[in-house]
Amino acid sequence: MKISVELTLTPLQDDYEPAIINLIKSLRTSGLTILENPLSTQVFGDYDKVMEILTKELKSALEAIERGVLYIKIVKSDRSNYEPHF
Repeated sequence: MKISVELTLTPLQDDYEPAIINLIKSLRTSGLTILENPLSTQVFGDYDKVMEILTKELKSALEAIERGVLYIKIVKSDRSNYEPHF
């Protein structure tokens, strides 16, 4: 089963950028399809593989910050090739 996941990590601390950058760099090396924009990072792939990688990488990201919020949206389909039709 293919899924699309949108992640937004929001560390609640002054020095917030390193945690976000480290998470994105780790995801880039995962072999999954990754799309980034200024507000979120999207991850696309097979459910089991995506969840295996996210379990490891999100735990590391949360351990690296004092406190923060992590927003996750999961869609049951691969939306990596989405193009608006309007």
